[in-house]
Amino acid sequence: MTSPSPTQDDASLPPSRRGLAGRVALAGVVLSAAILAATSFTVATGKAVVVTRFGAPVRVQAVPGLAWKLPAPLEMTQTVDMQTRTTSGGLQDVGTRDGLRILVQAFVAWSIPDDPEHIRHFLRATGNDPDGAARQLRSLLGSALQIVASDFALRDLINTTPEKVKIATFEDHLLTLLRPQAESIYGIRIEQVGLERLSLPAETLAATVARMRAERETVAAARTAEGLRKAAAIKADAERDSRITVATARAEAASTEAKAHEEAATIYAQSYSKDPDLYATLRTLDTLNAIAGQNMRLVMRTDTAPFSVLDGPKGTGQSIARAIGQMGNSDSTALAAERH
Repeated sequence: MTSPSPTQDDASLPPSRRGLAGRVALAGVVLSAAILAATSFTVATGKAVVVTRFGAPVRVQAVPGLAWKLPAPLEMTQTVDMQTRTTSGGLQDVGTRDGLRILVQAFVAWSIPDDPEHIRHFLRATGNDPDGAARQLRSLLGSALQIVASDFALRDLINTTPEKVKIATFEDHLLTLLRPQAESIYGIRIEQVGLERLSLPAETLAATVARMRAERETVAAARTAEGLRKAAAIKADAERDSRITVATARAEAASTEAKAHEEAATIYAQSYSKDPDLYATLRTLDTLNAIAGQNMRLVMRTDTAPFSVLDGPKGTGQSIARAIGQMGNSDSTALAAERH
């Protein structure tokens, strides 16, 4: 005998029995889907899921993928966004080390570390409220700005010389101060702190401009004084050199003049030793030449010195004639030598 096939059996069932079987199968599928939905959850990239049992966190799933849990209400899930966020602190009126007020606006880049301890800490401290955490961070940032700004002078933040600007050091100090506080209080990791805006109040701006003007005037006065000092030194050196040159020239001139007088005296002595009367006559004529100019006329007696040489003492005329004769003889001898 051949057994009947299932199709034949289903076909042989009454319609009511066939509808019940379909409903049971559908209910099984729905029940399976409901159980699967109640006991499983998906962890997306950049997210973490905290499983709580009666409100208390029991485990943290930070690896993306499918995970399992007990059905509600035994266990519930909370999704934590772990992506990096930025929070701006707004303009803060802070004081610098030199007693001036400035307006500073800073930002904080923060995220939640992917380890379970920090995620539980963040959940307990903020109730999984990123906006609430951002508000708390703004408060911490304002306090940190007050503390850090007091360690810097205004010229360290605003300066025309790029090498003297210490904005990076300012930001590093902010990060060093904020990071341990945010991690210990809220379980948040501070990744970066930066300055968005830096400006001056009206009264501080006026004081800063006045101080910068005074500094520039001080520098200008110092450079002017240095220039005058160098000019005076150059002038003094030039005057000293000119005095030395003039003194040297005068000394050389005096030496030359002394040598000339010495040679003239030697020549005069030699002339006097050869013929005293001729020497006296020539010196007298030199004196007349120095006294009487080309257009000068004097009416004097010929026996008055020094014009008495014109008459001459006894023997003077003979000396002059003898000298002239000697000069003539020497000229005749030179002429004869030239003819031969």
